[in-house]
Amino acid sequence: MSVVDHVREMAAAGLHSNVRLLSGLLLTMSGNNPELFSPSQKYQLLVYHADSLFHDKEYRNAVSKYTMALQQKKALSKTSKVRPSTGNAASAPQSQCLPSEIEVKYKMAECYTMLKQDKDAIAILDGITSRQRTPKINMMLANLYKKAGQERSSVTSYKEVLRQCPLALDAILGLLSLSVKGAEVASMTMNVIQSIPNLDWLSVWIKAYAFVHTGDNTRAINTICSLEKKSLLRDNVDILGSLADLYFRAGDNKNAILKFEQAQMLDPYLIKGMDVYGYLLAREGRLEDVENLGCRLFNISDQHAEPWVVSGCHSFYSKRYSRALYLGAKAIQLNSNSVQALLLKGAALRNMGRVQEAIIHFREAIRLAPCRLDCYEGLIECYLASNGLREATVMANNVYKTLGANAQTLTLLATVCLEDPVAQEKAKTLLDKALTQRPDYIKAVVKKAELLSREQKYEDGIALLRNALANQSDCILHRMLGDFLVAVNEYQEAMDQYSIALSLDPNDQKSLEGMQKMEKEESPTDATQEEDVDDMEGSGEEGDLEGSDSEAAQWADQEQWFGMQ
Repeated sequence: MSVVDHVREMAAAGLHSNVRLLSGLLLTMSGNNPELFSPSQKYQLLVYHADSLFHDKEYRNAVSKYTMALQQKKALSKTSKVRPSTGNAASAPQSQCLPSEIEVKYKMAECYTMLKQDKDAIAILDGITSRQRTPKINMMLANLYKKAGQERSSVTSYKEVLRQCPLALDAILGLLSLSVKGAEVASMTMNVIQSIPNLDWLSVWIKAYAFVHTGDNTRAINTICSLEKKSLLRDNVDILGSLADLYFRAGDNKNAILKFEQAQMLDPYLIKGMDVYGYLLAREGRLEDVENLGCRLFNISDQHAEPWVVSGCHSFYSKRYSRALYLGAKAIQLNSNSVQALLLKGAALRNMGRVQEAIIHFREAIRLAPCRLDCYEGLIECYLASNGLREATVMANNVYKTLGANAQTLTLLATVCLEDPVAQEKAKTLLDKALTQRPDYIKAVVKKAELLSREQKYEDGIALLRNALANQSDCILHRMLGDFLVAVNEYQEAMDQYSIALSLDPNDQKSLEGMQKMEKEESPTDATQEEDVDDMEGSGEEGDLEGSDSEAAQWADQEQWFGMQ
């Protein structure tokens, strides 16, 4: 048994640090005496040494050693062709135990992806003939092609993965995300579904995610709910997470939070989707819960984007935009495909006045998630902030046509129309359509209330907000109802609404300002009659918060995040 055999055995046993030390010494010996090891032995030493470097995350050094190994293998192949066969049976086992050249190229591609050198990764894998590509090589190529925008090549590679492994679900999702029809994808798995018992759910699963990737959130939710209700798939964390994300996309934040909570109760170490969950909690003013969630995720892993995004949500809603920007950038560094990280960084940049930089991030988010409305909302806000009303109108119309006429797209288009003095009637019509479809859609209610406030139709606004609050409780709706009640001199009930708003979000500055503004405008006679208001006036909290007559109309600019209210 040679020393190279010992190195091979240690590598197989996972003793990477030992392999690194010994192979490094042996390679130095080989350099000083080229005759010490045969070409095949030197090739093996280079590969095992490179593998140990890869394990230590020294990717550039590993690429260097893998390249040397491939050069050595090339020279070895030429030598084998030149030398005639001696009939020595001992040479056969030696050639069989040589590390695979295909595997070496795959490891090099992995190094390049870790170094963010995707073009080099594609180049090295493209050098492998189609016949020699294993499923994992095709899968990596498919993902790299997709990231590079080479959709046709990506589809071909994903299909090749499914041809070899028909139950590769991530490859199925990849095809659906590239607009391949659900029926076509399902046909590639039909044989295995029919031949294996208890796989009848897979065709429904494919159908559900086909709806997801076409932006049909309602049908996707209904289909996934039918899966989740099946006894064999009940309480599946992945399905619950997908359902939560779909509720979020559909604007049903209450159910989204509920499903995320169910998922993390089933799996306390769950990371996937927790960035969206953290954002929803932050948006509701539950900053303590967001902070706790961030700490829990960091204890699980700080090498994923989600903990950094959650921490960034806490900073953003605490108005620490510079820190939110840093945390968002860190998350993107860990996962450049993290949509939520891009939205976080874009929102922070926008609020810091760096609108053009924010636009770049929102556009990248749209590229990665073309069916997520919040990506478009963030971009449209940037256009409006930079007086790009025409660009915002074009974008809103495109979203309306692409994603269909639903309550969300109608409200988004109405939001842009509200910024145009000549399009107020159109905005009203769009909001009425949105509320007809979904009377409980908070964004539409808020925008309609904002329009009524401009028109000074306070009684209509009060009726609208009371109706919306009959079946749900939301900080913004309670605060806006308080603003309307102040306008009609209903001070006591206005105070109650502001108090409810603050109980839902103790950090809601607008509700605090509304209470103070009401106290300043209230007459002495009314103040004498209402003891509760007297108690609040005597609390000594005066002067630091300033009211503004335009606050009811401008609340969205200061409260929105990720293009959402």
